[in-house]
Amino acid sequence: MAIETIRHDGDIVEIRLARPPVNALDPDLCRALQRAVTESVAQGAQGLVLSGNPKVFSAGLDVPHLVSLGDNRAALMTDWGAFFDAARALANSPVPVVAALTGHAPAGGCVLALCCDYRVMAKSDDPARPFRIGLNETQVGLVAPGGIQQLMARTVGKHRAGVLLATGELVDAERALALGLVDELADGEQVVARSVAWLQSLLKLPRQPVLTTRAISRADLVAAMSAESIQLARFIDAWSEPDTQAGLKALVARLGK
Repeated sequence: MAIETIRHDGDIVEIRLARPPVNALDPDLCRALQRAVTESVAQGAQGLVLSGNPKVFSAGLDVPHLVSLGDNRAALMTDWGAFFDAARALANSPVPVVAALTGHAPAGGCVLALCCDYRVMAKSDDPARPFRIGLNETQVGLVAPGGIQQLMARTVGKHRAGVLLATGELVDAERALALGLVDELADGEQVVARSVAWLQSLLKLPRQPVLTTRAISRADLVAAMSAESIQLARFIDAWSEPDTQAGLKALVARLGK
């Protein structure tokens, strides 16, 4: 089962990514996430919590799977499209969504988090090994689509986003909080509970004013995730560039060790 759904008090549904060991975002998981968002709202959810495994929220896209597709452009378009559709489902959700970042959230994991309304991140039990979050695409030879770069810019500001995107830096939880990349830190076992509590507080407010205000404030996020801003075909064109392929193959080799 790639997704687990758990109903909490107050019509809040937790959507838990459940693809061990690191919730790598393959097409099946992405499609299951998209369905879970749609079905949860249709069944009356007033708020959603997106959570992951302890220590790893999501390690991002399933790169070995994508590399195995070779130069099959149609398959690459389909499988990358499944990821962007899942992220778009979060961005377009008619009810508030909290990212319960139970651990590391690089690359695609960070994108999912940026599509949510609020982010609660786990503090590591070991200060020497903090959990990290960020868009590290350049480190593996990728260029984040313009729309994804806009998500980072609207969260931490244009200058800081530019630095983080160019370097591909993954920041630890404490720095993520200082930058505004996440909104709150909590002990690992409390991340989901804090996420639910934030939603419960929000849901006590007059409903329609909250939803209308939310829609206005997130209009730029929705626009950033549009097909026109993502430009998937251009992204796939760059997939076959020598630097990109070298970086991806090096990553797959490291993952295989």
